[in-house]
Amino acid sequence: MKSVAVFCGARHGARPEYTVAARELGTEIAKRGMTLVYGGGHVGLMGEVADACLAAGGKVTGVIPDFMVARELAMQNLTELHVTDSMHTRKALMASRADAFIALPGGFGTLDELFEILTWRQVGLHGKPIGLLNTSNYYGSLLDFVSQAISDGFVGERESAFLQVAGTAAAMLDALAKAPQPVRGEWERS
Repeated sequence: MKSVAVFCGARHGARPEYTVAARELGTEIAKRGMTLVYGGGHVGLMGEVADACLAAGGKVTGVIPDFMVARELAMQNLTELHVTDSMHTRKALMASRADAFIALPGGFGTLDELFEILTWRQVGLHGKPIGLLNTSNYYGSLLDFVSQAISDGFVGERESAFLQVAGTAAAMLDALAKAPQPVRGEWERS
């Protein structure tokens, strides 16, 4: 694993633990010699994870759509900054640049990114590991929903293993490194 895409909020959220987790993840990514791939913004948890990675000597690749650059949301001191024409292009470029994915706490955009990358894994477009950094049990109700989707037959048991869950940055990166690799083309039609 040489690079990890981090999906997270453009806000800090209500709990200081979320900011601490973002900073710890950025620092841990740098300490392990990996490149952070993220949404390119300087605000919220996005800015925190990037700042921490850079401060620890890491490399950071930002990917941001042009309309967000126009709103002066782009971070300027990154190792690389890619400006895309749309959110769709942004997600595709982030996915192509990453060897793994982690969702920190966030809102609709974070959930969109997480579920799209999970869906791409489900249909066999990639076999990269995906994780939830479940800071302060932020994703507890989402994990309950996934369990319900499995028990009601909308998500297969095998597919539930696509998502690694951990409570700390180090444990999350360790879990992703140990995640089972799929057999190429292994997926089921619903």
